[in-house]
Amino acid sequence: MLSTPEYRRGAVQGFLRGPFVIGTIAPMRRLAACISLVLLALAPAFSAQRPDGNSLGPFVATPEDIVEKMLEFARVGPSDVVYDLGCGDGRIVITAARKYGAHGVGVDLDPKRIAESRANARNAGVESLVTFVLQDAMTVDVSPATVVTLYLVATSNLRLRPILTKQLTPGSRIVSHNFGMGNWEPDEVLNLKDSRGTTRTLYLWRADGKVRD
Repeated sequence: MLSTPEYRRGAVQGFLRGPFVIGTIAPMRRLAACISLVLLALAPAFSAQRPDGNSLGPFVATPEDIVEKMLEFARVGPSDVVYDLGCGDGRIVITAARKYGAHGVGVDLDPKRIAESRANARNAGVESLVTFVLQDAMTVDVSPATVVTLYLVATSNLRLRPILTKQLTPGSRIVSHNFGMGNWEPDEVLNLKDSRGTTRTLYLWRADGKVRD
């Protein structure tokens, strides 16, 4: 059987358009089959991000207005070095460079995202201020960072917590979009709505030299 993304998408569309015949396939079995086909069709989009299967989270771009708020919340300035772990299209470090004159490093395991980030930096005229690294965020040396931004999931934040708290200089800031870090209470929390009215939560921690496993 063919198993290309185009075939899978076509199969899902055809399946959803087909008639629902009572007595031919039980409703619950048909629903289960439909869900399976949808997941099969979407699988390449997720697997492309982390070929090793150890994804820290799917790529979901942070809205531009929330990017601005994250950088404001972290009090980013021209002397800062901003690391974005799971940088996607690079928008956070590019905005930090363009708006505040900060240096930035974006880290991602998807080569397509890294290429996109570099192109976006060129278009924004901030190539000299930002660097994009094709690397696992769990293996990156974040010690040069004064600000780390995250939009991952709670379990990934917990995996990164001991690395961040061990490597970051006291006073460095960590800002996470929507997800906390377990029992490490944030220094500040900001609840807000984005331009579409969706509620968002930002968490800010300041490194204090204490390693938190």
